[in-house]
Amino acid sequence: MANAAAAFDNYSKSKQGVRAGRRMGRPRRKSKRGARLSCRFTTGSIRVEPDRRHVTLPRLGTIRTHENTRKLHRRLAAGTARILSATVTYTRGRWFVSFQVEVIRDARTPARQPDTVVGVDLGVKHLAVLADNTGKITYVPNPGHYDNALARLRRLSRRVSRRRGPDRRTASRRWVKADAERNRVHHRVANLRTDALHQLTTQIRAQYATVVVEDLNVAGMLANRRLARKVADAGFGQIRRQLTYKGEWASGVTVKADRWFPSSKTCSDCGAVKAKLPLHVRVFACEQSPW
Repeated sequence: MANAAAAFDNYSKSKQGVRAGRRMGRPRRKSKRGARLSCRFTTGSIRVEPDRRHVTLPRLGTIRTHENTRKLHRRLAAGTARILSATVTYTRGRWFVSFQVEVIRDARTPARQPDTVVGVDLGVKHLAVLADNTGKITYVPNPGHYDNALARLRRLSRRVSRRRGPDRRTASRRWVKADAERNRVHHRVANLRTDALHQLTTQIRAQYATVVVEDLNVAGMLANRRLARKVADAGFGQIRRQLTYKGEWASGVTVKADRWFPSSKTCSDCGAVKAKLPLHVRVFACEQSPW
């Protein structure tokens, strides 16, 4: 009922023009085939057991967890955290339980270079190029997790297409087995990408207090069939989102550069803007600079 009320509230505010973002449609019923399997508990017995290997949820009882819950149990025992709700989801072939917790957060360690400003330029060849006001430039290579697994995914996809799938009324066991093997590769790629992005953004925030990131039109770039796969694999939108909220945790500043600012065409010495600069040109010699 709470989710339904929130959906109707978002729809009403979006129709009135009060809600920012994309236009919200009228709430619809979820399909168990198309929607993500998820259930949220807000009342009842929700707790982490003292053995740090079990959690208790309403209607489901006590369930053993694959991951140790010692970090959450320590905060609950010390009184610095309070569980508000628990959400059970089926994601990437596994069941997860996520706790919404109200936490008394300790003071974060300030950045190692609080007076240094760094600019983050996102790209496909290099995932990120970091340039600070001291002149230091750092190139972060693009791991290309999806491209590395593309050959294997193509082979597994051909195997799935040769099986009798659900488009012919019933799916054979061989199709289910082949599809699960292909999905495991997709899940591994997604996990590797998530881990790499979190490590990158955490390192940037631990080093610099002020971060300038460009406002990219990610949705428009995904519409380009020549760039869509590379852009989706890089995760440009996630990088900016993580830099923003991790900066708020550490009391840092995140500056969003204008999307149309000619940063690549501007000379770092004299400030002159080059009229035309092809995409394949990474470094250019300024014609107006005395150097």
